[in-house]
Amino acid sequence: MNISLDLLQLLDAIDRRGSFAAAAHSLHRVPSALTHAVGKAESLLGFTLFERIGRRAVLTEAGRSLLDGGRTLLEAATQLERRARQVASGWEAELRIAVDALIPTERLFPLIEAFYAAGHTTEIRLSNEVLAGCWDALLGGRADLAIGAPGDMPSGGGLHAEALGSVEFVFAISPHHPLASQPEPIASNEIRQHRAIVLADTTRALTARSSGLLSGQATLVVATVESKVAAQVAGLGVGYLPRALAERESARGTLVIRQTAEPRQPTPLHLAWSSSHRGLALAWFTQRLREAETKAALLQ
Repeated sequence: MNISLDLLQLLDAIDRRGSFAAAAHSLHRVPSALTHAVGKAESLLGFTLFERIGRRAVLTEAGRSLLDGGRTLLEAATQLERRARQVASGWEAELRIAVDALIPTERLFPLIEAFYAAGHTTEIRLSNEVLAGCWDALLGGRADLAIGAPGDMPSGGGLHAEALGSVEFVFAISPHHPLASQPEPIASNEIRQHRAIVLADTTRALTARSSGLLSGQATLVVATVESKVAAQVAGLGVGYLPRALAERESARGTLVIRQTAEPRQPTPLHLAWSSSHRGLALAWFTQRLREAETKAALLQ
């Protein structure tokens, strides 16, 4: 290959500075070294890279084409070196965060903004998970940190988990649904006769979990919490929702909250990560996620 990063750097400097002498000064090299390097490259490539117009060195059409594409390579090489130095200093090149569906992703944005504002360049990759999905993402290597992992931690996985808080659920149905006129508390055998709107567990390897579903109850499976809310508003089925969401829709008149004979218990949520992970980006996030103010913002 006759094109090197060193050659592209020389072409870039000459183009930006306008002359071999000015480029040599910016690169702390003598002009003759640049002239020799460009001449050698032209000989190997078989075409001229520069033409001299007065005292200026101007790229030929072929030289311009080479440099325009080469600048992308120079930027990529710079980024690669920067990321390698970052990793060598203990900061991960990438931090993958799995967020449970019970925590709206946008609630993490102020925390991520603070991370960027502090000058950290670790690439953050967010994913959304449901039920056992967060635990599965950690165990399967798809995530480095899980925020809001619900229920009990799987055993024997080498994970560390800390309590984040809990989410309270209420039974919410369309005001036009047949159960809306049932006396409270509504018995489980009455609820079982109606379709439940449930979230699809995103686990790939762990046993899928269900929540708020009665044995033998028909289901409509949806992918997101907001889809579940919309389906219940449409009267397609019944189910438990986080209290904040149910009260939002109740204030709009689109859902009514009803007491049940066997209410759903609050769901404990966790922060979790691999016990062997030692990266500084993970440490930065876990430190701030332990703060009471951050927890309150996530679970508001």
